[in-house]
Amino acid sequence: MRKLTLTLSAAALALGGAGVALADHHGDKRGPMAADADGDGIITLAEATAHGAERFARMDANSDGVIDQEDRALRRAMRFEEADTDGDGELTAAEMTAAREARHAQRSERRSERQAARMARLDTDNSGGVSEAEFEAGIQARGEMREGRRGGNHGGKAMRMLRRADTNGDEAVSREEFDAAIQARFARVDTDGSGSISAEERSAAREARQQARSDRRAERRANRSN
Repeated sequence: MRKLTLTLSAAALALGGAGVALADHHGDKRGPMAADADGDGIITLAEATAHGAERFARMDANSDGVIDQEDRALRRAMRFEEADTDGDGELTAAEMTAAREARHAQRSERRSERQAARMARLDTDNSGGVSEAEFEAGIQARGEMREGRRGGNHGGKAMRMLRRADTNGDEAVSREEFDAAIQARFARVDTDGSGSISAEERSAAREARQQARSDRRAERRANRSN
């Protein structure tokens, strides 16, 4: 089990992000709604599959159609080569500092983008500013989201999903297995079988998850008291 976790942890990240049907993430484009290519608030199976394909391609570093430990090793080698700017096969202190500063700059840019997205979400009336009511609503929404994350055990969930996706048990996830996992998750939320997931279906799925977590917590409390 430990070997499986180490081998497929990168694939867990990709597959977890590609499970576009299961959450709204409050409408931002970093999470599941990134699959909403036409921005109409509805995720079709074609959009979900296309978004998953993009994520799979990024994780499949050697382009062999499988996400496994070789991809992890190749990505590490690529990061080393990028940092080794003089190509001598060794990293000097200056090169390591430059690589670290480049990562910090990228993170700063991503933080700025996320801040802009948060501002847009809070400013629900598009006034260019955030009122006290909008601010309070945002705090409440973030609290609910954090509670859901604490209760959801996302890391374990991703690995459970991976084990289900690895249907042939070879400790790797092929593109076919990856797509099948996305389609299965999509079908569970697409309750009317229309081939698209509406805001109402996403909301219903989110409420079902919250209820399931609540039930599990109640069950654990009952077990501890016995």
